[in-house]
Formats: sequence, C-alpha cells, structure tokens
Amino acid sequence: MKLLRPLVLASASPRRRELLERLGLPFSVEAADVDEGRHAGEAPDAYVARLAALKASTVAARHTLAVDGAAVLGADTTVVHAGEVLNKPLDLEDSARMIARLRGHEHSVLTAIAVVLCPERIVRGVTVSTRVRFRDFDDVTLRGYVASREGMDKAGAYGIQDLGAALVSEVHGSYTNVVGLPAAETITLLTTLGVLASWP
Repeated sequence: MKLLRPLVLASASPRRRELLERLGLPFSVEAADVDEGRHAGEAPDAYVARLAALKASTVAARHTLAVDGAAVLGADTTVVHAGEVLNKPLDLEDSARMIARLRGHEHSVLTAIAVVLCPERIVRGVTVSTRVRFRDFDDVTLRGYVASREGMDKAGAYGIQDLGAALVSEVHGSYTNVVGLPAAETITLLTTLGVLASWP
C-alpha cells in the first residue's frame, strides 16, 4: 500500500475513523464544522453529496497553501424510509419514533463520499445506497434499544455494528456503507484520483 498524498479525514465520526484504520490507510483527522441542514425540496442523494463535498471543501480550505498536497475525504450518511429522511434523532422520543417507523420494513442507507485535492481544489465524489430491512421486533425490544442510547448520534437512530445488528434481518449492498463509509468505493475513488498508488 502506498499513499501519494497525505490523507485527511474531514469527520469526527469514530466509525469512519475505525473503518479507515481497518483498511490500513494512514490519515489525520480534522473535523469540519458545517451546517448540516437539508435544503427545502432537496433530494436525499443530492443532500448527502452536497454535505460530503462541503465537509471536505471546508477542511481543504485550510490546506490550500500547504505544500503537502493533502487529499481531504468527507462523508455524510442518512437513512431514507418511505420518502422521509431520518438523520440523527433529536432526543429519545425522536429515536423511538424512527425505530418504530423502520421496524418490519425496508429502508435505504445513503452515504456520499467526496475527496478534495489540495491545492488544486479538484473535487470528486460518489454516493452509495444500501437496502436494509428491520425484523418485526416487539415493543420491549424497541424500548430497550432506544434506552441504550446507542443510536443517538447516528442517522436513523441505530448502529448496525453494535447492538443494532440484532434489529436487522437483511442487508442488500455494502455493509460498510451502513456503518458510515463504503470501503470499496473509498479505495476506488482514492486510487482513481491518484491519492492511493496501490492497495493493499
């Protein structure tokens, strides 16, 4: 494995950090503080793509004059069910509402990734969709999961990599996409842009 540019992750997400570490990529972290509000009428895929690019571009602006020629990776994830975009819950009540909506149904998890090359400010991105089905669990399970607070910092109010795995009956597509960073697409994008010379 050989990186041709320093890689910067524009995210404070511990899940994305862990996924990059598992891929064996050396990187630094600089969280991007941006407005994550959705624009009126904005399609879910356009929404996550815009935020991923905004996060990467915000951090890349700090590297414009740097001589290191960094590549900045941004990402954003959301859950979509029956046309409703489910981001991070506002509180436990909102978390319970989301889990109840998803119970027994299929939903889509969208993650957009974007890479900005410095100082050229070249931006490239891709959006990945995974279909996930929840099993039809009882109210005791619902209340117990919500009370764990595991999903409070996650789109759709659940985390598939931890306790939330037991809520899921089927996954169609990239599992790592549901966690928050599609591994195959990330490696492909970094390779295509000349950030990654070889992997593994």
